[in-house]
Amino acid sequence: MRISKKLAPYIFISPFFILFFIFGAFPILYSFFLSFQIWDGIGPQEFVGIENYIFVLTDPWFWQSIWNSIVIFVLTTIPQHVIALFLAFVLNSKMVKFKDLFRSSYFLPYITSAVAVAMIFSMLYGEHFGILNTILKHLDNLPLIGTLFDFININPPIRWLGEEAWIKPSIALMVTWQFTGWNMIIYYAGLQNIPENLYEAAEVDGANMKQVFFKITLPMLRPVIFFGVTLSIIGNLQLFQQPYILTGGTGGVGRAGLTTALYLYRTGFNWNMFGVGSAMAYILCLFIIALSLINRKIFQER
Repeated sequence: MRISKKLAPYIFISPFFILFFIFGAFPILYSFFLSFQIWDGIGPQEFVGIENYIFVLTDPWFWQSIWNSIVIFVLTTIPQHVIALFLAFVLNSKMVKFKDLFRSSYFLPYITSAVAVAMIFSMLYGEHFGILNTILKHLDNLPLIGTLFDFININPPIRWLGEEAWIKPSIALMVTWQFTGWNMIIYYAGLQNIPENLYEAAEVDGANMKQVFFKITLPMLRPVIFFGVTLSIIGNLQLFQQPYILTGGTGGVGRAGLTTALYLYRTGFNWNMFGVGSAMAYILCLFIIALSLINRKIFQER
């Protein structure tokens, strides 16, 4: 009886560990093993040492995919977090009613399937019948906005997914729309933990909303912003579903939408180079760790 009572808790938690070792730990460790092999997924494996890593580090397509991922990360992270922080600050204020409705509405895109979102945006980006180009055509007919479009060299209709210059902004716009609500919820939770007496003291001292935001809210949200940006680094450098759907799995014109995760997938499952793909995955992991450490250095307490 004494032995069974001691074993009972481990038996109850064992399903989690069994599933984790089968679907989590084993693929990670086996992928590391494969990164030193040449394997097409069917035939025998051949040990090649670090040749796969050398191949990846000297592959221009890989470095282009890294550059594409970083550009998309920059294009999404800055507007995404600025908008999310502003929305969270407004929702946290006393002047907004029906807060639950707004929170749910903004969070809804995050829980929507990425494939469904990508398919909808691919229709929005349609060259001749897409909503975005239809709106831009009407705006181009307005004298002032038409002059502005000419100045910045925008000539509707735009081939959002057919021109190299517009592919990364198209992917970034969709990712920003989908994940802004998620970051807003994180910031809103952070705002809820800021002591109310700080705002009361600021109100007594006659501080306006701008001073309250930059002197109280922003410094107190420093750890939350660090957390949100770290998640953005991890998520954007592993971006796969959105560019895969929008570019048909190829990366688009000039491989402008070929993110590292998409290139990794094509290397392993299209070209059957599983050893090279595994090496690429671990190099990508090192890039994510490096950027996360840089982010930590920026946000660390002084």
